[in-house]
Amino acid sequence: MTTVEHSPALAPLRQARERFLSDRPLPDDVPDEVLAAWRRARFFGVRHDLDGPVHDPELPADSALLEAARPVLDRIAPALGHSAMLLTDERLRVLWTTGEVPGDDRCRDLSERKVGHNSAALALRTRRRAEVHGPEHFLDVWQDVSAVSVPLLAPDSGQVLGTVTVASALCAGCGPHPGAALTEAAATAVEAELLARSRTAERVLLDAYTRAAAHSPGRAVVALDGRNRLVSEAAVRLATPQVLAALERSSTSERASGARPPHDSRPAHDSRPAHDSRPAQDTGCGPVVERSNDTGSGPSREQPADAGDGSVVERSHDTGCRPVQEQSYDLTLPDGAGCTAEITPVRHEGRVLGIVAVLEARAAEVPVPRLVPRPALALAGGSVPWRHAVARAVELARVPEPLLLTGERGSGKTALARELLGERQPLVADAAESPELGVKYSELTDGRPLLLRHAERLAQPDVAALNSLLDEHPDVYLVVTYTPGTPPGPCFQRLLDTLAARSVTLPALRERPEDVRELLPVLTPRPAPGQPPLTWTLDALRALEEHPWPGNVTELAHVVRALAEHRRVTGPVRRAELPDPVRERPAARRLSPMEHAERTAILAALRRHGGNKARAAAALGIGRATLYRKLRGYQGIS
Repeated sequence: MTTVEHSPALAPLRQARERFLSDRPLPDDVPDEVLAAWRRARFFGVRHDLDGPVHDPELPADSALLEAARPVLDRIAPALGHSAMLLTDERLRVLWTTGEVPGDDRCRDLSERKVGHNSAALALRTRRRAEVHGPEHFLDVWQDVSAVSVPLLAPDSGQVLGTVTVASALCAGCGPHPGAALTEAAATAVEAELLARSRTAERVLLDAYTRAAAHSPGRAVVALDGRNRLVSEAAVRLATPQVLAALERSSTSERASGARPPHDSRPAHDSRPAHDSRPAQDTGCGPVVERSNDTGSGPSREQPADAGDGSVVERSHDTGCRPVQEQSYDLTLPDGAGCTAEITPVRHEGRVLGIVAVLEARAAEVPVPRLVPRPALALAGGSVPWRHAVARAVELARVPEPLLLTGERGSGKTALARELLGERQPLVADAAESPELGVKYSELTDGRPLLLRHAERLAQPDVAALNSLLDEHPDVYLVVTYTPGTPPGPCFQRLLDTLAARSVTLPALRERPEDVRELLPVLTPRPAPGQPPLTWTLDALRALEEHPWPGNVTELAHVVRALAEHRRVTGPVRRAELPDPVRERPAARRLSPMEHAERTAILAALRRHGGNKARAAAALGIGRATLYRKLRGYQGIS
């Protein structure tokens, strides 16, 4: 079988490859991506003839991806015919293969550094289905091979976990590959299995947390598994960042070892470093806690553990079905933590998923019971975009001069403005209530600040009056909130340009989903005496984080308040109790960190320039066509 006989369309590419390998000039019609791939292979020192011994890569001892995928791929294998199917991990190491591998079966590592251009490496890099045919490959043994690969994405984070590939004899044309539909179906089935295991692991952690919290009212309980963190109301005061960091290290150590460390019997004055959470000798006096397996029908499944570096690590499962008894132990916390921690590993089917920690205030440091003041709503949130915006606003507000707060409706502009003004008694004017404000601007020259809300709704005379005021008194104490919408007129654009030097753009809630968990306790009304606080299941929290929130924090506050006031059931809020638009999972994928940063920069530029795409593109240093293309690409993506 030759490329010329069965794929005339690839014959020029085969000739170009031969010229490339012999360092002769290439024709102009060689695809740029193929030529770049050949050059990378040469740069990596790949031999096109695979000269020399081929070393198998070191495979992981346990692979959560392989365990989830093997039953699925075994069911699909009979439909392969004369093709082969391969499963790789995120490093493109071949974990599983079946069928007749065309060309050569020695390549157990499909990274470009080892074998050059191939469909698995291309799919991993582009995060979408990829095909490579015949002479597009760099290796001689794959010149009569066509392959199609589909990336496997983690159900929670969207991280690429590996690839599924179907390889066959060279196709009659250069695409599409006849096994493309089968490969897509296999990848979808594997991702569904990973999602099912993830849900089981979360249910096990939530069940362990609920049992520990219900042991006695007001117990300070924290549950962690490396991705999720559950903190009871009583633990909020004790679980400082230093304490949580120590618990995270303990959780990571538990999941990595898969075994229970011995009981920590060291006294409080132990001389070992405070950050060292390794337990000492077991005294045998720790309480015994019984952990039962998932009681649902059928075999239990669980989520792969995160090793902390982006890789997925799986621990061997206990084939027995009897409950596993776990012995708790004391964890040494950093000096000055003010509390002790009793750790109980959470185990499911013989594998440690995470830990449950019960915190106790030290006897000498037991505080007088009091209500813990909640942080101001305007300052709640620890995400990078929010912290950056708040820090910038605080820095500008130190000087009593004009300040512009820009952002979508409900993003927290007014709340932040009031927090920045502090105890000052500003004049408050809301253009949404009355476009003709009738403010006596002479009062502002006496040093009393003005909080002007919804500046986009100002009447033309007030816009002109503000412009005149800023011309005469550029240092007037003025805080303006502005929600971009329709393109501003010339007079209002002049006002925006005047305030642009001292402006802050607040990110939308969908751009900082990690802040949802910090906003919930601030937005939730305090429970009546004797009533438990509002808590959330992991699935409900994930639904809240994935929802785009077009109304931002204001919309989230309405949902939380409605649940707190009208709920008729007890226990944590479940996904099924959320409003329909919130509980439905979004169909779009999540952005990568790089895409998220790019999208945030584009949206900020559009806000600064009132939605004018030409000016935003110029400010970003890109063409207007490029801006339109990127905006289309980000439509519907969370």
